[in-house]
Amino acid sequence: MQQETVAVEQGLLYERVAAHIEELIERGTLRPGDRIPSVRRLARQQSVSIATVLQAYLELENRGIIEARPQSGHYVRARRAPLPPEPRAARACTTTSRPSIESMVAKLYGAGRDPSIVPLGAGFLDPDLLPTERINRSASLIARSAGGAGVSYDLPPGLLALRRQIARRSIEWGCALSADDIVTTVGAAEALHLCLRAATRPGDTVAVESPAYYGLLRLLASLNMRVIEIPSHPRTGMDLAALAEAMGRHRIRAVMAIPNFNNPLGSLMPDEAKEELVEMLGRREIPLIEDDIYGDLHFGDERPRPAKAFDKRGLVMLCSSFSKTLAPGYRVGWAAPGIFREEVEQLKFAQSVATATLPQMAVADFLDNGGYDHHLRALRRKLAAQVERVSEAVAAYFPPGTRISRPAGGFLLWVELPPGTSAHLLFERALARGISIAPGPLFSAKQRFSGYIRLSCGHPWSELFDHAIRTLGKLCAECAG
Repeated sequence: MQQETVAVEQGLLYERVAAHIEELIERGTLRPGDRIPSVRRLARQQSVSIATVLQAYLELENRGIIEARPQSGHYVRARRAPLPPEPRAARACTTTSRPSIESMVAKLYGAGRDPSIVPLGAGFLDPDLLPTERINRSASLIARSAGGAGVSYDLPPGLLALRRQIARRSIEWGCALSADDIVTTVGAAEALHLCLRAATRPGDTVAVESPAYYGLLRLLASLNMRVIEIPSHPRTGMDLAALAEAMGRHRIRAVMAIPNFNNPLGSLMPDEAKEELVEMLGRREIPLIEDDIYGDLHFGDERPRPAKAFDKRGLVMLCSSFSKTLAPGYRVGWAAPGIFREEVEQLKFAQSVATATLPQMAVADFLDNGGYDHHLRALRRKLAAQVERVSEAVAAYFPPGTRISRPAGGFLLWVELPPGTSAHLLFERALARGISIAPGPLFSAKQRFSGYIRLSCGHPWSELFDHAIRTLGKLCAECAG
């Protein structure tokens, strides 16, 4: 605990130094192109170590506020040019379909396993952005002291200490869940799987956002579901008028959505729209399966509320995990399934018996003692900066006619390519050059979005990524028409 406290205090120190430089820039004392104080000079002025200043400057570099020039020092970065327009919303789709995207997903996953490929198609964060050493150390200490509890089954609903921590945090989201409302799972994928099985039956029709995360489409296909795609706006998410129209035409049994920072759009549904969505579905007793895995990665001052915060009937089944914020490989997720809780617990036991105990213990300990909120604040700043840098590079290197989303959280960009450009051809040619992207047809049960790609901003900015996006821009021009 003492080591953790020291680490947090050191973190606060470099953040204070970074905030001082940022304030000078915001006040106009330092202007774009100006050289900022040398490391040694600022260390003397602020009475801190050189290492602390270096950490502060690295933070400001990663956020795109300053830049290092070899053998010259650090300078305030010039303000970026205006970004291209946002992508256009999808057209309404009037028919259902069965998802079929396996071959494209297999190729994308194959690229993700190759360390030589630049992972612009990956939907996960670089381990360097996560508190890897701290949570692994916590897991090691727990493993040595847990005794038999650490190797025993933790039967559904899962580890009480973890469920209490999640319930405590839910107060900040406007949900006020209790530990008894929560079931722990093997990642968010199992949470979504269990909720879908509890709320529907094979052959049912499920409404999804369009574009939709391909993992959801694969899940629906594995359960023999039919899909109706509801157009979504890049800024505000699912079109509720289109959803209402679809419900009038089709017998929809459930809706699956990511209201907070949709994958791939990055859209954020306004609170009033979330409330309207919950009420609309509640009147028809249609469950909403809500994926809130990106909710903690907001760029604004306040965490957006999930749709679950407006649920009065228990029909919203909230799912999430710690894969995007702490440790993807620990596979610790959870669901708050509302009126379906008992059935989800039974399905959980039948499907996987229990969630691994030690990872649950490690995550619970980190939430209680590891400075999770401090980590999240730093992570959100870095991701916001990385999204900005990738957006700037796309604007600079891609051909005219390109459009870019404006996510207010998460780390994904949805890019509409110039008219006539084939995302699939770009995917193949980029892969041949050692770069992975996620082509747009992956995000549609009907394999629409042939002129779109998703880019990940989940890795620290570097010359390697700058070169990769420059290369993509050249390949995009070659694939046009």
